[in-house]
Amino acid sequence: MTAPVFVVEHFRADGTRYVLDGPEGRHAVSVKRLEPGEEVVLTDGAGRYAVCRVTGTEGKDRLIVDLPEVREEPEPRPRVTVVQALPKGDRGELAVETMTETGVDRIVPWQASRCITQWKGDRGLKALGKWRSTAREAGKQSRRVRFPEVAEAASTKQVAALLAQADFAAVLHSDFDHESIPLATAELPAEGEIVLVVGPEGGVSRDELALFEEAGARACVLGPSVLRTSTAGTAATALLLGRTGRWS
Repeated sequence: MTAPVFVVEHFRADGTRYVLDGPEGRHAVSVKRLEPGEEVVLTDGAGRYAVCRVTGTEGKDRLIVDLPEVREEPEPRPRVTVVQALPKGDRGELAVETMTETGVDRIVPWQASRCITQWKGDRGLKALGKWRSTAREAGKQSRRVRFPEVAEAASTKQVAALLAQADFAAVLHSDFDHESIPLATAELPAEGEIVLVVGPEGGVSRDELALFEEAGARACVLGPSVLRTSTAGTAATALLLGRTGRWS
């Protein structure tokens, strides 16, 4: 099994002795019950990380490790951003969790016109916090050292601007009568930014699709079946990471 991952805010150490404390230290000592000699990975979630060996514990929430050099994982190429329409209930967190485990680089919540869920005021802030917490925990679980960014919720116009700047942009939809191409055969860039839009359960509206196509996005389908909004982004991300060589 690969070494467990713990998140740190800094890598300041006393020589090579590093103390992991707080909630992460408590989880390592009291839940994982790590012992001297075992290996752990410390990361800031932004690409910097260190592979460490446990040397001991102090109390119930302090893990002592030997911290060697701090490394940095290169930025992935190309980067994959998924614009995720807001699903109902806890399916938003499910989408974030599985996309993070798959390898997405950025998630942009989108308030599409057909979204039943509304992010307004405190409710919206709380929901965004849950998405970000889910991405962090899923990043740790999947042994990532570069967690996906979960951006602020975007309007349709903001999504169109994002698509206009992408090196490849696609809108996943279920209107099979609309002229589209399979995502599996679309020509993809080797560098830069890929942006995918995943619509809500009710689908991307004609006005939204027209605006996104005007911004340069291609209308794409994943296959002959219709996926739920909470699974489409994960399936598409897996397809792209395989095709671009990031899973090679």
